[in-house]
Amino acid sequence: MTTTESTSTNTPRPPEGDWLGTPYLKFTREGAFGVCRLDRPQARNAMTPAMYFGIRYAVRHVDADPDLAGLLITGTGDVFAPGGDMGGGDGSDDWMGFGDALGMDVTPFETLRQSVKPVVAAVNGLCQGGGLQIALCADVAVVSERATFRVPELFRGIADTYYAQMLTRVIGPVRTRDLMFTGRVFTAQEAYEWGMVARVVPHDELLDAAKEVLAQCCRTAPGARGLVKSSIDNYLGLYDRIGMQASLSGPEVVEGFRAFKERRSPDWVHPELRTEGRL
Repeated sequence: MTTTESTSTNTPRPPEGDWLGTPYLKFTREGAFGVCRLDRPQARNAMTPAMYFGIRYAVRHVDADPDLAGLLITGTGDVFAPGGDMGGGDGSDDWMGFGDALGMDVTPFETLRQSVKPVVAAVNGLCQGGGLQIALCADVAVVSERATFRVPELFRGIADTYYAQMLTRVIGPVRTRDLMFTGRVFTAQEAYEWGMVARVVPHDELLDAAKEVLAQCCRTAPGARGLVKSSIDNYLGLYDRIGMQASLSGPEVVEGFRAFKERRSPDWVHPELRTEGRL
């Protein structure tokens, strides 16, 4: 295995080459594959805008590199990705701060859906919010038996129309309402049985299994595979971008973020239904 990650400097800087623009994403070249690892254990892999953009960049970087056949995305420790860092990050990769990011689409979801080369998500643990979207938008998600999932956006005041669109297509409206309206945790086995992920494997075999799946995908004819991918993408369809963007600047998001930081229920929750700690 050859590691080609650049050394970070004291000044945050955007992606370049195998440097993904943040010290919290590690890009390595492992045989025919590029491997992108989320590596921010001190914040449970909570994703800064630069991390979101770095994954987006990694997809295009692999697409353009003739030495790489596909991309594997995984996490470190017992967390894949919990979604965005609602605390705003610690400033170490703030070349793209949350203020700037709110005015542009820095997330990698559409880029994953449009990737030229295969992308496999190796989900090693906790996976929710934007992390679950990454798994859903990858070509194949291979999941540890220990992984857990959640769609908590409505607890934060976010009208996530992307989830509403994609989950309804993948698992149907009844299950989508269950997951989105309750925000409950569900297991790897449930995700598999509902068709949200492709395979569940023993935790210690995850990376080997994911690399084998990626190798199988990379052996298929790229032109024909691209046409099949386009057909699937058309089925998944578009989401209400305008409505979701409007919700991100609304009062419920402000209260949702404040309640999260203060570890309490938002004020829209009936007093008799509020719980100790954050939702």
